[in-house]
Amino acid sequence: MIGTCLCLFLAGATVSRAADLQATRAMFRAGEYEAAEKIAAAEVEAGIWNERWPRLLIRLQLIQGKYAEALTTYEQAISRYPSSLTLRLLGIEAIRHNDLIERSEAEVERFFAVLQSSTLRYVSRDNLVAAGRYFSERGEDARKILEMFYDRVRDADPDFFEAYIATAELAIEKGDFQVAAETMRAAEEIDASDPRSAYLIARSFESSDRKKANEAIERALRLNPNHIPSLIFQAESAIDREQYDVARSLLEEVVAIHPKQPDAWALRAVLAHLDGDEQREKEYRETALSTWSQNPRVDYMIGKKLSEKYRFAEGAKYQQRALEMDASFHAARFQLAQDKLRLGEEVEGWKLAEMVSQTDPYNVVAHNLVTLYDRIKKFDTLQSGDIHVRMDPLEAELYGDAVLQLLGEANEVLCEKYDVEPDAPILVEIFPDQKDFAIRTFGLPGGAGYLGVCFGRVITANSPASQGERPSNWQSVLWHEFCHVVTLEKTKNRMPRWLSEGISVYEERQRNPAWGESMSPQYRAMILGTPATPDSLTLPSQLSSAFLAPPSPIHLQFAYYESSLVVQYIIETHGLDKLKQILDSLGVGIPINDSLAAAIGSIEKLDANFTDYAKDLAKSYGPEVDWDREKLPENPNVADLKEFVAEHPMNYWGRQTLSARLFQAKQFEEAVEHLEALQELSVLYGQSKELLAQAYEQLGDADREREVLVEIVRESSDALPALKRLVEMESQDGNWRKVVELSKEMLAIQPLLPYGHERLAAAAENADLPDASVNALKALLALDPIDPAGMNYRVADALARAGRRQDAKRHVLMALEEAPRYRDAHRLLLRLNEERSDEASNAAQPANAAQPLSEEQVEQPKERVE
Repeated sequence: MIGTCLCLFLAGATVSRAADLQATRAMFRAGEYEAAEKIAAAEVEAGIWNERWPRLLIRLQLIQGKYAEALTTYEQAISRYPSSLTLRLLGIEAIRHNDLIERSEAEVERFFAVLQSSTLRYVSRDNLVAAGRYFSERGEDARKILEMFYDRVRDADPDFFEAYIATAELAIEKGDFQVAAETMRAAEEIDASDPRSAYLIARSFESSDRKKANEAIERALRLNPNHIPSLIFQAESAIDREQYDVARSLLEEVVAIHPKQPDAWALRAVLAHLDGDEQREKEYRETALSTWSQNPRVDYMIGKKLSEKYRFAEGAKYQQRALEMDASFHAARFQLAQDKLRLGEEVEGWKLAEMVSQTDPYNVVAHNLVTLYDRIKKFDTLQSGDIHVRMDPLEAELYGDAVLQLLGEANEVLCEKYDVEPDAPILVEIFPDQKDFAIRTFGLPGGAGYLGVCFGRVITANSPASQGERPSNWQSVLWHEFCHVVTLEKTKNRMPRWLSEGISVYEERQRNPAWGESMSPQYRAMILGTPATPDSLTLPSQLSSAFLAPPSPIHLQFAYYESSLVVQYIIETHGLDKLKQILDSLGVGIPINDSLAAAIGSIEKLDANFTDYAKDLAKSYGPEVDWDREKLPENPNVADLKEFVAEHPMNYWGRQTLSARLFQAKQFEEAVEHLEALQELSVLYGQSKELLAQAYEQLGDADREREVLVEIVRESSDALPALKRLVEMESQDGNWRKVVELSKEMLAIQPLLPYGHERLAAAAENADLPDASVNALKALLALDPIDPAGMNYRVADALARAGRRQDAKRHVLMALEEAPRYRDAHRLLLRLNEERSDEASNAAQPANAAQPLSEEQVEQPKERVE
């Protein structure tokens, strides 16, 4: 009875203390670190027989950078709880951050010894999770860690929150963001009050959905305004957006909580590097390492952020420093592999990536890269001077020469214009599979909005094969990316994103007015805004941030266009030499604002003057047009729209909406009336112009249809439907040379289109252009035709007409190999033998080559037999 009462009393005491512990933990989660520390310290001092109090106290001391106090707390606690793996893991951190290197190594060995002495079957949930984290840090197989520790805990206790946190942390470390997101969604059903869950959700979506990531990180900071990982996340995002003052402010908040927080000081070193302040960079790095001099994460983090700024050479040096501190630090080795690949140092880069994949099999990004490498090995490599192009063999055969020719022109034109001479080979990789492009570029599938990416001397691009029925013009994409090569070379990769993208889009327009972005009704509205919607114009000083987490795809497109307008403004107002002066200044490490000030005036002046320039440009687009969208009736029918247009004949949105509705209703004559009105005002654009051409087609007005189609092709770089229709019309009229020209334009957009090659071949044959016909027919042959014998015969016939008898004979023999009694092929072979040149007559005839039938034999078959 006494024993029972005693047990009840102790149980009651434990519940009372547990309630206090729960409340203190809640304070910890809310960021009330000092207040929670006082309570926890008092409980530990009182000698409460509960290891959870010293564990909580150590966490509170570590998070505030009180490393000496944390070590003292650990030393006192571990003597009472020597079998606690959770406590020992905290102790390792405390010892390291007191820079006791040898002791920390001994403590790591001691952890393993205690783990070996315990029977895992009886180890607590906390200790199993601690064991998993220990093995994760040592680089053990993540799948085994999940199976043996985290999954085991979750299976035994589905509500044990810490196992979900550890699982998500491991998945993010290995690049498995989908697993991390799914894990944290499940965790939040258990407890949505812990800021770590919202933070880990943000990390899960960081590379795929910036909006979700930002929403999650804001929620984490509402739960805990002092949550250091979330503040660091925001500081990194601000650096990505080139909002460096915002980043500094956020890092000050972190340092106020933890004066020597390593990640914060590492990011301060990044900012100093970007400012070109080598002395402060060195001081900030030393501060980051001041509590643990062998912390590899410091150099890894500095290098990673520099690489994200395209400073791959500098980033690689930091990764090498990190590996000198800890050769087993997989994150640094893999980042170094990516840096090497982006620097074009492929042999070492692929070797490092394969090493990480073998030693860290759950690393999703490394696995993706190594798997991709096996496919890249099968690509063809084309070379012209220092330009190396790697392509799928079929694509290389179809348009590889055109790629080399375009890149050679870009090299000549842009390098001369910007006074640049690349001092190393330039590698261009073109991927027929978008997923492969994304893996090579970002490490993971995704990046659907990207057509190409330039890292400096390495370009990756999507081929037309990966882009569906209406691909972007591959020539404009490669011209854009090669311009990045030039400007990044000139600035040594030290340029803000808006300037880099702005010059590339501007140079697209200079090369071909149909390339790049141009003013449109949508862009006009975004620049000037409306009474209900503010303008979307971003000041040049903030423009790089417009590329991150844009509200919609059109806002991302607009960021490219606006950046090109800033460049256009600088060149028109100050001249190309001033732009080159800015690039030169960036190249020697002068920050962008100082570079601008020295060449054209302060950034504030540029913000103000460019805003006026852009708004004036927008106002000059359709100056006579009524652009007020607010006047439109809500949910109007056709009758409402007709009445509105009658009252507001100059309103763009009214006529544009009405014409689309009339076209849908097949009222083509009325649709044409309104579309022509917009055309007269010079504001007919995009799909509306295509509707006008289609309406003319329906009305049988070929002349006007042709005029509009020609305008579309002149204004758009990817007008494949318009080109197809023009080819059809010119073929009907027998304008074969025009068909040849249009077919080439079509193939410049989609070189894998059999229709384009077929129309080019037929037109070239009719226009007596045998060389053009040969190239088109060879392309069709490469595209795996249904009738290879017939296609080889056509190639042979075209070669014969071009005077290339030996090549013609080879293809006619290939046709006969497929169809031995092919009458026309036998006739062609007879003719070639009769007309063979001296060169052909001296060539050795293959022993098993098909022999031409006699004229009598040729006449006998009534039809081709295969």
